[in-house]
Amino acid sequence: MSAHRLGLLLWLLLLPVVLISLWVGPVSLSSDALLQPGSRDWLILFELRLPRLVMSLAAGAILAITGASIQALFRNSLADPGLIGISAGAALAAVAVLVFGGAWLLGPFGPVLVPLAAFAGGLLVTALVLRIARTPRGVSVTTMLLAGIALNSIAAAAIGVMKYFSDELSLRQVTFWLLGNLHSTDWGSALLLLAIGGPVLLLLLREGQQLNLLLLGESQARLLGVVTSRLRRRLVLLVALGVGTVVSLGGLIGFIGLVVPHLVRLLCGPDNRALLPLSALLGALLLTLADILARLLVSPAELPIGIVTALIGGPFFLLMILYRQRGRV
Repeated sequence: MSAHRLGLLLWLLLLPVVLISLWVGPVSLSSDALLQPGSRDWLILFELRLPRLVMSLAAGAILAITGASIQALFRNSLADPGLIGISAGAALAAVAVLVFGGAWLLGPFGPVLVPLAAFAGGLLVTALVLRIARTPRGVSVTTMLLAGIALNSIAAAAIGVMKYFSDELSLRQVTFWLLGNLHSTDWGSALLLLAIGGPVLLLLLREGQQLNLLLLGESQARLLGVVTSRLRRRLVLLVALGVGTVVSLGGLIGFIGLVVPHLVRLLCGPDNRALLPLSALLGALLLTLADILARLLVSPAELPIGIVTALIGGPFFLLMILYRQRGRV
């Protein structure tokens, strides 16, 4: 399928998904909700569902385009932003605040403190990985991946220790946050994600041509004028900024950054000039669909969106792997 056809198809699918996200939920809205400012239906639509829609679209686009960028940077279609420890660092910092913050701190400052801690944790781990991977000849990709794997293991162990010693309320909060959720989204968090994630998206979209040259190999890319060390550092920092912001506001949401670029690459090829924008578009579409399912599957209760993305993304990724293996036979 050509990139133009795939892009047109995704835009056509996105419109009905957006409308469904706005109008479907545990509470049925009347058809004239738009004409009744201040009514219950109007408040549900504009104060609850619309910011949540903005959050799911922006978060899905950011997770998918950062996943595509990391896969192109490492020249590995199985790479993921979580592989270099960004998500683990964010989760560790957020869990530490939830467990040790106490009611006196989390009461008035919780809505701000937990996202801020997660964001700072993601950036700190990224800085540490870059520092470990730095060599006299530049940043070593292999060392970066190994450091990320080690830091992921350390963070998982530390989170397990904190969960073990936490009280019942803290354990429930930690478990729910780690599963990912968008239910508490308001206009403040949605606009914050747009303010940080929007520039990240635009800057990553500009790197398509440089990433195409990097696919030829680092030595060949240098001969063609790519400063690979700067490109790698720039991409890792942009990915950390984007993923750290999403994790800080919505918790851990898996598989979007792994499955979406893989699917787009399977449909229209590896050209990053098309792969990056199409991945962002498909990521926004899929995360919004997952959010709709999270609201409807156990209505009037709600599933954490991380569970939904794992239930969809895991089997789907296995099917793609089997499809590729059969194609090689």
